[in-house]
Amino acid sequence: MSTEHSALEQRIHDDLTTAIRGRDEVGSATLRMAITALTNEAKSGSEERTLSDDEVIAVLGREAKKRREAATAYDDANRPELAARERAELAVLEGYLPAQLSDDELAALVAAAVAETGADSPKAMGLVMKAVTPKVAGRAEGGRVAAAVKAALSS
Repeated sequence: MSTEHSALEQRIHDDLTTAIRGRDEVGSATLRMAITALTNEAKSGSEERTLSDDEVIAVLGREAKKRREAATAYDDANRPELAARERAELAVLEGYLPAQLSDDELAALVAAAVAETGADSPKAMGLVMKAVTPKVAGRAEGGRVAAAVKAALSS
């Protein structure tokens, strides 16, 4: 097994050791889960590889999205204790993710992408999404980006 890690992945491993020593049950369980997801990602494909920080952020972003969706589902099912656990895990993961864009920042990026592509109707949504997605890179969920693009093209 490869022991090389990106800087971010190494930080997660170091923080897991600290969480275990500090008896932080939520932190250690969440970081173990994150490391498992990262290992699975590194081993996917034809050969094991070292993940870049951007790939680590993408994996953690997917895990964070799962926590957000699970918390909402538990709220809807009237299970506040389970929703609280998911939110606690989400808070741990968010410590490794870039700060999320505000609605105004997202709208400005979308407006720039609309201008850049010359899009003028909702039919051009795919073109605008293709232009704005790399600029957003882990700082906003796809659904939020799509809603902002749709709003910009409808106005």
